[in-house]
Amino acid sequence: MFSTRKARGGTTAFLLLLGAGWLSACASNVDESIYIDGSSTVYPITDSLAKEFNKQESSAQIKVAFSGSLAGFRKFCNGETDINNSSVPIPKMYMEECKKNGVKYIELPVAFDALTVVINRENDWAEAMKVEELKKIWQPEAQGNITKWNQVRPSWPDRRLTLFGPGRDSGTFEFFTTAIVGRTNSSRNDYVYSEDDEAIANGVMQDPNALGYFGYAYYKEHQDKLKAVAIDSGNGPVYPSETTVRNNTYRPLTRPLFIYVNAKALDENNTLKEFVEFYITKASTAAPRIGYIPLPPPAYQYALLNVQQRKIGTVFNGQPVLNASIEELLSKSYASQGKDGYVY
Repeated sequence: MFSTRKARGGTTAFLLLLGAGWLSACASNVDESIYIDGSSTVYPITDSLAKEFNKQESSAQIKVAFSGSLAGFRKFCNGETDINNSSVPIPKMYMEECKKNGVKYIELPVAFDALTVVINRENDWAEAMKVEELKKIWQPEAQGNITKWNQVRPSWPDRRLTLFGPGRDSGTFEFFTTAIVGRTNSSRNDYVYSEDDEAIANGVMQDPNALGYFGYAYYKEHQDKLKAVAIDSGNGPVYPSETTVRNNTYRPLTRPLFIYVNAKALDENNTLKEFVEFYITKASTAAPRIGYIPLPPPAYQYALLNVQQRKIGTVFNGQPVLNASIEELLSKSYASQGKDGYVY
């Protein structure tokens, strides 16, 4: 017969074993899946890195979709996703929505993009356009009025003007309207729109009279079937390229690309933490492979530090970044290292 002391010890040992078994069972049921949505522009980078991560972590369940930066923020600020890909800084309305729902986020620039205006390969008249001409085409007042190419510039042919572009849930739409029209989300509505950049590319490829716009990577992928338009912002026409982005001459359509990470999910989901760190260390090689311009190495080092230190919020206060050089972006994003400038 056991002594009282031994009985208590045995009971304690039994309870510890039972508890360990229960915790182990619970741990095996913890959902460490990763849910990502948002920008179709950033999607190719994230999707590529998710597949690469899966090669070394075969059990990781990463679901990558795209619905547009703004549609993605609606899900992200509602706690439905762990990462939101975005081609614009988080807008104020979603800053407020995230704050209302208690969703704290880490803002991470991952690459630069040259938003590209494209035309059909048969188009031999509009290979360079002034910003004012693009505004004339896309401003709300153009709806039903600017319907032919010669209405944009009299020397251009009397041919139908067909337009393709992203929808209003797109960060690309928000950025383009701000940069070209001068008012965020201000655009004509009589054009063919899609949140799928491949659909926009296909539309322009099939119509000699078409014009559209999307991220540089999609142009690079189809440059044998599309033409990029050189943009003249006052200093002569400039084509999108890594060089013109780096020397800040491709204006006003150069922009940073971001991912936003749910900070609470980062603490609770070890797979998410590993993937985000993997993403940051690999983004400099993934971005140019996809067709975007990588940030300088210090930018990714600071980004990793921001993740490790859980720097919460945004330094852009809901505003699209216009005409910012890579150096200016880095100065704004990382110079203070969260001592000031971050808004949540």
